[in-house]
Formats: sequence, C-alpha cells, structure tokens
Amino acid sequence: MSKSVAIAFGGGGARGLAHIHAIEALDELGVKPVAIAGSSIGSIMGAAMASGMTGKDIHHYALTMLGRRAEVASRIWKARPGSFAEIVERGFRLGQFNIERVLKAFLPEAVPDTFEELDIPLFVTATDYFGHKLAVFDSGDLNSAIAASSAIPAAFRPVIRDGCLYVDGGIYNPVPFDILMGKADVVIAIDVVGAPMPVDDKRPSTLDLMFGADQLMMQSIISAQLQLSRPAILLRPPVSRFRVLDFLKADQVMMATVSIKDDLKRALTPLLEA
Repeated sequence: MSKSVAIAFGGGGARGLAHIHAIEALDELGVKPVAIAGSSIGSIMGAAMASGMTGKDIHHYALTMLGRRAEVASRIWKARPGSFAEIVERGFRLGQFNIERVLKAFLPEAVPDTFEELDIPLFVTATDYFGHKLAVFDSGDLNSAIAASSAIPAAFRPVIRDGCLYVDGGIYNPVPFDILMGKADVVIAIDVVGAPMPVDDKRPSTLDLMFGADQLMMQSIISAQLQLSRPAILLRPPVSRFRVLDFLKADQVMMATVSIKDDLKRALTPLLEA
C-alpha cells in the first residue's frame, strides 16, 4: 500500500520561489499530494500545484515572468491604484497596492477562480485582523483567499472577504503543516521565512528592520508549533540572504536553493518505501 503525502508551503515573499524545487522533486518521484496548505507566497505556489501545473511549468512561468523587468513593470502598472481620485483619497503611503489586482496581473491562467475547480484540496491561511485569529480558506473564491494570505501589511492593502478584514497568513501561521496533520501518512513542511542577515556592514534601514522583526516573530511561532507537533519532513532552504520583495532576483533565489530538491528526495524516498 502506497503512502499518502501532504505538503505545507510556508510564507516568505520572494524566498518562497524555493518551493518550486520541492514541487519538482515530488513530480520526479511521481508523488501527487492528497492535500496542500499554504501561507502567503506558499498559498500562491500551492494554488499553482493544486491547479495541475507541474514543477517545470511553474519554474518556467516564474523565471519567464520575473526575469523580464519590462514585463514586471507593465503588470505592476496595470495593478496600480484604479484612479487618480483613489490615490488622492487614500494618499501615497506604504501598502498602496491592491494585492488582488497584483495577483490577477501575475497569476498563471491555469489557476482557476474557485477552490472547487482545483485538482488537489488546498488550505489557505490568512490572519483575521479584527477577529484576532487564524483563518483557513478551503472553498469559494480562490483569488481573494490567496490575496488575503499574501497581503503583507507594509506592501499591500488588507483584503476584505465576507465582511472581514484579512492580512498576511504568516502572521499567525507561517508554515501551516499543523492543518495537514492526520490528512496524510507523510506531512512535509517547507520553511522559507529565513532570518535577518547583515549586508556589507551597513545598518539596516527602517524597512529592513520592520521586515526582519517580522521574520523573527514568525520563527518564534514556528518554534512553538514544532513543540506541539512535527511534520515527518521539515526543510529549510538557504534563503536568509534574500529580502521578502526580491522577486527580480528570482534566478538567484532558485540557484541558491536548488539543493532542496535532492534533500526532499532523500528524506521522502525511505518513508515511501517503509
């Protein structure tokens, strides 16, 4: 009897491009997860995989899309505030961009509109801001759920869904492997949060400090989670030297983290054969 596998893709912005290697590893092993959970960038990668895209498909799409600055600029321009009046009303500030528009500009066409159209069950985490709790979406509109999960407060506006205000899923659950416990024989967790690192002996900027403090907070949450339960496989690719919004360094992120593919194969193969 073959073992069932579920995988949790953690949040980490551009560092989450490393998830693509894990998807490719599963493809090469012929493993189709019975369930996927994702937080922030992990929800995007999880949605792509759950929609039926292969790791090679996602890899090609990401590098083609993010490798052309002109293409990125064009799509960001399309996702800008809807009108001059909207800009004047809200003012220029951090978090100006509407993450739902950004996702519509960048998500592959293969990703459907609803959870129900996915090939693999997907669980997307977000933070219910005024409800002070974790939210897990697994049905209904997919884009708004991914947007809620990916709404990093310093970069994007919060997302309103069903009358509630949501922000980044990583605030409450950076690597949502706990959602998958009991749903498969083998649960895999990929942590791409990373940690602050010094750069050229320079003092970090205010923005760097803000994002770095967020990393430290998320690492403390992950540590607490691991004391309660542990996935069968936990992998942490070397992503700390990359910043959360380093999407234009996609090729560098991918090259720096390619070892995770073999790491996952080595860890998973004996568990499947046991």
